[in-house]
Parts: sequence; structure tokens; C-alpha cells
Amino acid sequence: MKTKSVVFDAYGTLFDVNSAAEKCKDKIGSKWEAFAKFWRTTQLEYTWLRSLMDRHKNFWEVTEDSLDKSMRVFNINKSMKNELLNLYKILSPYPEVREVLKDLKKKNFKLAILSNGTPDLLDELVESNKLNNLFDDLFSIEEVKIYKPDSRVYEIPLKKYNVKASEITFLSANTWDVSGGGNFGYNSIWVNRNNSVFDILDFQPKNEISNLTQLLDIV
Repeated sequence: MKTKSVVFDAYGTLFDVNSAAEKCKDKIGSKWEAFAKFWRTTQLEYTWLRSLMDRHKNFWEVTEDSLDKSMRVFNINKSMKNELLNLYKILSPYPEVREVLKDLKKKNFKLAILSNGTPDLLDELVESNKLNNLFDDLFSIEEVKIYKPDSRVYEIPLKKYNVKASEITFLSANTWDVSGGGNFGYNSIWVNRNNSVFDILDFQPKNEISNLTQLLDIV
């Protein structure tokens, strides 16, 4: 089926979730990377647990809660909290992102983000990195008030574009997200930036790439 829309996960796929802590590594010290990974893991765990408990908080609130725990675990001074949160709003994109998006735009694909992030967070993220003119839509799970990989999230772009799931090429660096989209019917592609091992979740992507540049040869 011909791809009509290319939809991207945001965090970890287009934007480096470790970049907030990395910008503070002189203050945090050598543990900055372990801290960043723990913060991200806790953040994701909270999204899944809240979905299961039916106790929704938006992604920004979850990000703050997971930061509070991570700072306690790694004994990081509370005075750094606001700095880290502000940096999280303007995470750095991966080096190839802008040029890949520009090339896809020239090919007349509908380009969108489908993310756990709130609409305000996504707006600020793309605007701060001067990418807002490249996307047709920024889809947030706040439309359905439940987190990925719930199927209701993957349904959001279908309603807007009036396409079949198989006409959407979906990219994520998160294996559970690739599986979620793939099981829903997307043409899911894994962006394996860290040479990881794919999870066993009833889906195996046909395509695996190490960075987004390789997407151009697929679509």
C-alpha cells in the first residue's frame, strides 16, 4: 500500500530525551547519563501505570513527577529542577532530522508527530527548533486521554487524514511503540539509534534503520 502520511514519534525519535541532562552535565557530574536514562524510564513507566490505573495526568505532569523521583534517587540538588524542566521543553533534535523532513516535504507526504506530549509541549518543541513549518499536524494523546501503546492513540491520524492504517508509515525509536503501531496496522519502522534488541510483542518490523536518513530509501 502506498504511503500517504509519514508519522513520527517525538521523544527519542526526533528529539534526544537525554539532551536536557547532558546540557547540565557539568553540574550533575559523571552520573548525568545514568540519571537521564533513569528519568526517561521512570517517565514511561508512569505513563503505562497511569493508563492501567485509569488515573490520567498529562505528559508534563508525569515528566515532573518522574524527575522528582529521579533527582532523589541520584541525590541531585533540588535547585536544578526548574532548569532541567525548562531544558526538557526545548530538547535538541537529532542531527539529520531537519534535512530528512525537508526532503519528505518535497515529496508531498503528509508529515505529522504522534506523541505522548501535550499540545503545548509539542508546539514549543518544534518551534524552538524551527521545525514547525515542516509538519502538517502535531497529534497528542491528550485527544483520547490515554498513553501509547493504546490503540485509540494510533487511531487519531486516521480520522484526520481519512486513510487506512496501512497507508501510514510510522517511525519510533521505542520498540513498544513500533509494536503498538504495527499491531494496529501501521507500516511501522524501528529507528534503532542505540543498536538495541527488539522486544517480543507480537510484531516484527519489516524495516529497521539506525537514523532517519535511511527512511528516504524506503518511502
